[in-house]
Amino acid sequence: MLIPENKIYFDGSHYIAIPHTTRPKQGRKNKAATTTPNPNKPPTKKEIFDEMYKGSLNKPKSELKESIIQEMRNHFDSDEQTEKFVDEQFERKKRNAIVRRTRLSRKVYLQQWNFFCTFTYDSDKHTEDSFKKKLSNCLAHLSNRKGWKYIGVWERSPKNNRLHFHALTYIPDGSMVGELIQVTDYDTTAHRKQTTLQNTYFNEKFGRSDFKELIRFLLPKAVSYLVKYLEKSGGKLVYSRGLPAYFISDVMEEDVVCTIGQEDRKLLLFDNFNCWDNGEYIGVVSDNVIKYLRKSN
Repeated sequence: MLIPENKIYFDGSHYIAIPHTTRPKQGRKNKAATTTPNPNKPPTKKEIFDEMYKGSLNKPKSELKESIIQEMRNHFDSDEQTEKFVDEQFERKKRNAIVRRTRLSRKVYLQQWNFFCTFTYDSDKHTEDSFKKKLSNCLAHLSNRKGWKYIGVWERSPKNNRLHFHALTYIPDGSMVGELIQVTDYDTTAHRKQTTLQNTYFNEKFGRSDFKELIRFLLPKAVSYLVKYLEKSGGKLVYSRGLPAYFISDVMEEDVVCTIGQEDRKLLLFDNFNCWDNGEYIGVVSDNVIKYLRKSN
């Protein structure tokens, strides 16, 4: 018997299916109406907290909460109210981090990647704002015109606070821009010489680029790097269009190992489970078979 319309993701080790359920649609809020800033309106306590949190990310975790409590104290009537509010906001940040981490891993593990890249700007070529804007545009154009895929985060170096962009990339054969060259220079952090793979196009356009070839079994390590940067900066994921988190497939009951997750709502699948689309057999799960299945976020 087939279980229809499952959203399936890969967690790095196993395929997990989320069976289709029918839920009433909720009306979507009009973002334009609810998020347009009003310059005459004083910031909310939540907005004040977010600014303090963002500006204190370089502090040790043991000091971070206490310093924000002290700074927020004059916005409340008592210490208890202040601590309760700050605790709630830290819990919100924790939940958001879990959501971002989950979204990152599900998008990453459903794609193929071949490079882990870091882009840094040269102050003689760009300001921070122009670097961020033009690198974003450049990657978007490469995605649209040459089929590049990327997913990454902006991060500031702890030593000089300089902005970088770290990204997993997939560059199809024949679509590389510029040339990859080996460059030997001095690593001021490790205090030793290093040889890196850099790209002439990005070096000329922005400042410096580092390309590390990515083997499949090293992907979890690359994901952990992105998670670290994501949680450290408190920022958002940046990714090319068309990076789904799930593919859609019917699943045979005999391909289910067991139920898992909260209230056993998910299905752990065998590694060689069969994929079906609207009752039509597509094949045993593989990168090639997944290409032909519908996708979802």
